[in-house]
Amino acid sequence: MSQVPATGRENGEWGRAEMEFQDRNIRCVDCGEEFVWTAGEQVFFHDKGLQNEPKRCKPCKQAKNERLAAIAAAQAAGQRQRIEVSVNCAQCGQQTTVPFYPSQGRPVFCRSCFLASRAAADGYEG
Repeated sequence: MSQVPATGRENGEWGRAEMEFQDRNIRCVDCGEEFVWTAGEQVFFHDKGLQNEPKRCKPCKQAKNERLAAIAAAQAAGQRQRIEVSVNCAQCGQQTTVPFYPSQGRPVFCRSCFLASRAAADGYEG
């Protein structure tokens, strides 16, 4: 991103800083698809003082916000919400569900692969 301070729009023309931003392709951390972070969005981030570029495409960001809103609403109502997230096993590729939101960059396993890897690890320790 440019370090030149934004000058704002003057007399119908964009200032020098706004012209330095260019559309960039970013890979979504949730779905893995590329999305475009437009120059206009970069100007908005710069003007608001936001330091980090977006990590999620718009559909994934909306889905995350909806999940968080549902959890907050359930907590406010005094309910304990049980989540179930559909994922693909990092080892065998089989689709499974887990009762947590997976962390970025950490593999998630189906039950059989998880138990097999745990048994293998236990065998090497002793």
